[in-house]
Amino acid sequence: MGLSRRQFLKGVGAAGVVAAGAGLSGCSPAAPAGSGSGSGSPAEGAPGSVAGAAAAGELIAAAYLNPQDYDYRQNTTDFKTLFSPLQIGPLNLSHRMVKSAAGSATYLAGLTDELLQYYVQFAKGGVELIWVEMVAALEPPSDGSPASGAALEFGRKLVAECGKYGAKLGYQTYGFPLKPVNDMTKEDIAAFQARYVNTAQQIKQMGFAAFEINAAGFNLGEHFLSRFHNARTDEYGPGSLENRARFVTECIQKIKQACGSDFVVQVLIDCIEENDNLTNNATLATLDNAVTAPHNKVTTIEEGIGLARLIEAAGCDAMHLRLGPLDNHPCQFGSDLYFILNGIEGATGYGTQWDFSRHWQGQLIANHSGAGMLINIVGRYKEALKIPCGTVTYMDPAHAPDYFEKALAEGKVDFYLMNRPLTVDTEYVNKLKEGRSDEIAPCTRCLHCHIGSNEMNREMGYCRVNALTQRVMTTKGPKTYELQPAAAAKKVMVIGGGPAGMEAARIAAARGHKVTLYEKTGALGGKLTFAGMVKGPHENLGDLKDYLARQLEVTGVTVVLSKEVDAALIAGEAPDAVILATGSLPGEVGVSGGNVPIIDYDRFMGNNTGENVVVFGSNAQAFDAALWLTVRKKKVTIVTPNPNEDLDKQQSHHAQRFMTTALYALGVKAYPGATIKEIGDGKITIASDYGVETVIPADSIINAADLLPNKSLLEGIGVKEKYAIGDCHEPYNIALAIRAGNDVGRAV
Repeated sequence: MGLSRRQFLKGVGAAGVVAAGAGLSGCSPAAPAGSGSGSGSPAEGAPGSVAGAAAAGELIAAAYLNPQDYDYRQNTTDFKTLFSPLQIGPLNLSHRMVKSAAGSATYLAGLTDELLQYYVQFAKGGVELIWVEMVAALEPPSDGSPASGAALEFGRKLVAECGKYGAKLGYQTYGFPLKPVNDMTKEDIAAFQARYVNTAQQIKQMGFAAFEINAAGFNLGEHFLSRFHNARTDEYGPGSLENRARFVTECIQKIKQACGSDFVVQVLIDCIEENDNLTNNATLATLDNAVTAPHNKVTTIEEGIGLARLIEAAGCDAMHLRLGPLDNHPCQFGSDLYFILNGIEGATGYGTQWDFSRHWQGQLIANHSGAGMLINIVGRYKEALKIPCGTVTYMDPAHAPDYFEKALAEGKVDFYLMNRPLTVDTEYVNKLKEGRSDEIAPCTRCLHCHIGSNEMNREMGYCRVNALTQRVMTTKGPKTYELQPAAAAKKVMVIGGGPAGMEAARIAAARGHKVTLYEKTGALGGKLTFAGMVKGPHENLGDLKDYLARQLEVTGVTVVLSKEVDAALIAGEAPDAVILATGSLPGEVGVSGGNVPIIDYDRFMGNNTGENVVVFGSNAQAFDAALWLTVRKKKVTIVTPNPNEDLDKQQSHHAQRFMTTALYALGVKAYPGATIKEIGDGKITIASDYGVETVIPADSIINAADLLPNKSLLEGIGVKEKYAIGDCHEPYNIALAIRAGNDVGRAV
């Protein structure tokens, strides 16, 4: 491409800008965005070209919110503090990276080897404290009777297997109120506390070293702590901090009394709250409470610190501090979702937008694309508390080494609770300790790993980068985490240097095959480079490309660039196996004529699209283009023959929600179930599948139609073992391309 992501962002002034007068709440005037100019731009009209960058910069609104500073990723540290000892109660750890309980979707499988191995992988990778998310089968029955022998046996085995690698286990439990907190009797409260105590006693019997009370999000502890939910009039009501904290502090005291003072108790709370959904209040509190003052009853930092002091005094050993949006659960643990839209950073998922200089008391670190958002707030808690304080939401030291090391060294935070970075690469800690950060698979923050409910997680959740996540030991994936060595080394030709091809090549080579990868362009990455420029830096697609390229070096893959493969070359090389990963063919708009130009998708950034732009298609590429154009003040209309439920379907469930609500709020109109019937003079006629025709203005049409397979090269070649993977076989998204590459690399 000849243009770095940083140069590109400077060239177009895309630091968190949003269209003027767009109607998203919180859009207050600010200083104009700096436009600047990048260097080394490709020739105008070339694929991925940003030749129109200066012009695009001029179209960006002068009023914008939440400008981003992406220059925070320096790496000059030796991680002295990150790899220094940490003490939580009687537990002694040698580093400050802790596996949080979030994301353990495999527990739905029950007490299986799949569940066991899920946690053992983190222990093997160097994690020394692993929090296990609530597993119903491990907890005692609701009547308080002892757990089954099978549960005790499994728990002990899990502790022992992780202990072989030096890891200690903690257990997180939570509870959704069986009835509104305001309707609970004293007997109900005591019964819930007894459940916590029984669970803590049981997991201690199994060998677990710690217990975490989840008093955040939608859980019962949060309902007592929060004035938003709690309207009781007794000693558990909101009349004082002591009353609000009473349910949680009594739980701590009872657990300590039953399990001993040396049994670690950690508490997870919302350290600051805001109400992100002003229309959905009655379900969160009493109707009266919700209607009268929903926003002003959120927990402030000052209130949270007061509650935390009481929790500490009750015997809590450590605090887990999290963001507290009141309605959007994914943003409670993955609040970097607020930055997933390139150009509308701060989108809430409800068609509104945070102003981070004012919302959240103006205290979030909101200019680093969501990395370490809570560090400064946690620093305030640490000043008031003596116990260790950890925090979550994209705490990823490998992503920004100096930044995360400095926060620890300055005492703003004691430890990082991590989930996605460790799930993407279970060897994260060991690789970082050994100085192999360039070999760590990066989290691309797409949130495919969390679907919205645990049952959906089990069926639909996956990782974009790690093809094993939630697939190992299931009918959908490999039988083991470990790679099985090849029975006999084969000569393998991989055609295509995109994510599918690079993943297939690295896996096949790691198993012992002799692999050569051919890429017809002069660089690896396929569409990742262009996708990164459209999406912006948030999703770390440049890091993913660099990681996969580095893996080819590590595994000894021979890479041949600027070489287009044909049948004659295949015949001359005579490989034992061919893996085709050449990417897809463009889809078809299905109409021509008129004077409205049709622009290929991979050229839309370098063309004069005019003011009225029609994006034809409903896939992730179509919506990414619509967003890129909309924040540059283009009037975008989406037309697609696909049904409404297929709009933006390749994105994760959560990214899709943020994308669609923001675009619709900004005036983007989508016509699903529609085709372009006619192209006229500065307009098009679309025909819907329910028999209505509509004429809309159009200066250009972006062809983002569903992509087509591209497998013709495999036809007629004399190779016994041949595969087509990724978009050339079944176009969809990066995640499924990498999955296909991993599966084929294991099968060849």
